[in-house]
Amino acid sequence: MGLATIDITVVVIYAIGIFGLAQWVSRDKAGAGPKNSTDYFLASKNLPWWAIGASLIAANISAEQIVGMSGSGYAIGLAIASYEWMAAATLLIVGKFFLPIFLRNEIYTMPQFLERRYGSGIRTLMAVFWLVLYIFVNLTSIIWLGSVAVTKVAGVNQDVALVGLGVFALLYQLRGGLKAVALTDIVQVTLLVLGGLVIAILTLGQIGAQGGGGGGIAAGFAHLLERAPDHFHMILKKGDPHYMDLPGLSVLIGGMWIANLSYWGFNQYIIQRALAAKSIDEAQRGMLFAAVLKLIMPIIIVLPGIAAVVLAPELGKPDEAYPTMMRLLPPGLLGLVFAALVAAIIASTASKINSIATIFTLDVWAKFRRREAAAIAGNEAHERRLVLVGRIAAIVAIVIAILTARPLVGSSEQAFQFIQEFTGFFTPGITVIFLLGLFWRRANEPGAISAAVASVALSWGFKVWAPAVPFMDRMGLVFLAALALAIIVSLVTPARRDKDTISTGDVRYTTSTGFNAGAIAVILVLCVLYAVFW
Repeated sequence: MGLATIDITVVVIYAIGIFGLAQWVSRDKAGAGPKNSTDYFLASKNLPWWAIGASLIAANISAEQIVGMSGSGYAIGLAIASYEWMAAATLLIVGKFFLPIFLRNEIYTMPQFLERRYGSGIRTLMAVFWLVLYIFVNLTSIIWLGSVAVTKVAGVNQDVALVGLGVFALLYQLRGGLKAVALTDIVQVTLLVLGGLVIAILTLGQIGAQGGGGGGIAAGFAHLLERAPDHFHMILKKGDPHYMDLPGLSVLIGGMWIANLSYWGFNQYIIQRALAAKSIDEAQRGMLFAAVLKLIMPIIIVLPGIAAVVLAPELGKPDEAYPTMMRLLPPGLLGLVFAALVAAIIASTASKINSIATIFTLDVWAKFRRREAAAIAGNEAHERRLVLVGRIAAIVAIVIAILTARPLVGSSEQAFQFIQEFTGFFTPGITVIFLLGLFWRRANEPGAISAAVASVALSWGFKVWAPAVPFMDRMGLVFLAALALAIIVSLVTPARRDKDTISTGDVRYTTSTGFNAGAIAVILVLCVLYAVFW
């Protein structure tokens, strides 16, 4: 199936408009682009709350969520929405307890925090780990699933779509860095929400018409509940065929917290937006804004997958659900929704590329050129070189991702679940390292490294010798074991001899009345949602 002329026109207008906007917002007052590494990697530390919140969602919601999570909605049901709704609660925790420490200590990257708190060894280890994860798991997944959707809807050759998405995202952010990404993400998120609501409304209307309810949204939702009742349970029971993916109460009190804290609190790709805030108040309001947006994301990315159970019950693979629902839309609206999908893919890909460039430049290249950097710190030529290195790293990363996307991701049945399980090998250790680093002064580098190693080793052991344990439960158990090991090793080894430069004694955890009221509202909504769909 190809796109009609009007659809192609909508997509072309979007592409030209968003590219031009990205270049325009990247300028400084003199009309030039970023002048130094702070401008390029942290948007001059001047982001407002609305840009932070929108950029968090735009970075997070991409093809791996829209296509992958919609596919899981088709296969599993509403239970997959726990990743979205529990993320809303996690964002509130990160905003109140983690960001005050990061911003008080002027942290630029997560590996930088680890070096200042523990030592240089853990910084290098985790920087390399994140580069490998971002390039070979996350970036490949985003552009591969994006190319699947583009091919399904527009009829474009998938290899052409793969290269086109990667190159456009690269060029989109190459000049302006994080500022180009963050300040245009409010447009991307608006388009994503509108496009998602359009497809949800129209698919529910079609289901309503099938059920004789006149095609209304309420009638369609009622008929969908009637036709697919097993797809509307948030907490799966042990007899459910998908219990291994979402093991009951673990989504509320178990391993999902480990994954969420690691992703939203300690992940450079995500937290970089908040680190670039004007102030702690702006950062926290941005996190609250993102939490509110998270509440409506399942309508946009999970509901179309569940609707496909009724409208397209014979799909070859679950990940075809969202593109198939898009093909039901009339010309014009199809172009709008397609542009929204492309917007999400481009925004997330550009964000990932920028974070890869940030970590490589500031945590790998600059570290191994430290003597040279120290001699010319603040020098304009040195700052321009850092920006150049970041741009080269971005180009290399997207080329690698394009070449490896098919063999690494193409064979996966449910890409979203593949990503969650793979990263689950590492997230328990990462969460232990950062939580101890933030809140327990006695934790040291040997303890942190032991947690990282134990996380991988124990996760692999569970995978091989205890395959009956769901990966989410596995994450919880490995987290507890790695935490205990890190504490023991830290206590039996000397404390850090050189100065720990992370200050926590004067950090204030008080939040504004607006943040507190918004947080309470988000939690109440979550309680209602889980009570209704338990």
